[in-house]
Amino acid sequence: MRILVTGAAGMVGRRLVARLLADGHLGGRAITAMVLHDVAPPPVPMPAPAGAGIAVDAVTGDLSAPGAARALIAPGPDVVFHIAGVVSGSAESDFDLGYRVNLDGTRALWDAVRLSGTAPRVVFTSTTAVYGGPLPETVPDDFAPTPQSSYGTQKLMCELMLADYTRRGFMDGIGLRFPTICVRPGAPNGAASGFFSSIIREPLAGLPALLPVPRDLVHTHASPRSAVGFLLHAATMDTGALAGRPNLVMPGVAVSVAEQIEALVRVAGPGAAALIREADDPAVWAIVRTWPRRFEARRARDLGFEAESDFDAIIRAHQEDGTPAAA
Repeated sequence: MRILVTGAAGMVGRRLVARLLADGHLGGRAITAMVLHDVAPPPVPMPAPAGAGIAVDAVTGDLSAPGAARALIAPGPDVVFHIAGVVSGSAESDFDLGYRVNLDGTRALWDAVRLSGTAPRVVFTSTTAVYGGPLPETVPDDFAPTPQSSYGTQKLMCELMLADYTRRGFMDGIGLRFPTICVRPGAPNGAASGFFSSIIREPLAGLPALLPVPRDLVHTHASPRSAVGFLLHAATMDTGALAGRPNLVMPGVAVSVAEQIEALVRVAGPGAAALIREADDPAVWAIVRTWPRRFEARRARDLGFEAESDFDAIIRAHQEDGTPAAA
């Protein structure tokens, strides 16, 4: 089995690659080759014994550049994990960059798949930012997406293309609307949602953190561990069960910021929470206040997708998993 991972240098991409190399197989088939792509050099983890025979090729470049996507698809991957993208805050502040990477790059990849004639399984990471207000307290699975950010708009366009290309038989696609992935290790990445992680990550490390939004803001989260689980399940499940609706919302934990901080106190003590300081940021608030709070996610759960049941478990997953090491 051959696998392509775009966005392989990112946090979720690195964890996915490490897991695939550790397992050495996907859906009962041995992995023989992996191509890792990103705009920055993708780190190549040392394979575990199970993945020792996997040929790993790291490719750096702009997916929207002429011919780039065709070259990535030319080896004939059986599974494509398309994780690459410009995050929410960056897509809003740099209009041209967001559309070039999130829309043009994805369309180039979809067309390369179409022209290859191989119809691989394509797993696309989308976002709950495809929704926009006014919203119900809990968003049902059949609620119409109406994004109110450039990022959400770009991702929704890609979802629609994925559905059409799948309908036409060019790919076997599935789009996963991720909740906010938290706690993200490492440095902030420019996402408007980044503070959800920083108010946990930094205090756990004994560092101060800024809170740019009100504490009563409710949002839905899943851990990086769950994100990898979503991707692996999507790559191996029976997509016939999607019944022609390949894009679906992933499950997660809906909590207020105040409840996040309460979980931090339970896990790390009151001293950690004391390191958080309110610092209103109108630009961040203008984006995140349009995002949905809770999701029904019944379709995803019925199809076997799983996430944490409480925010304490998300914090503990961060403490246990750390950051995948590169070779």
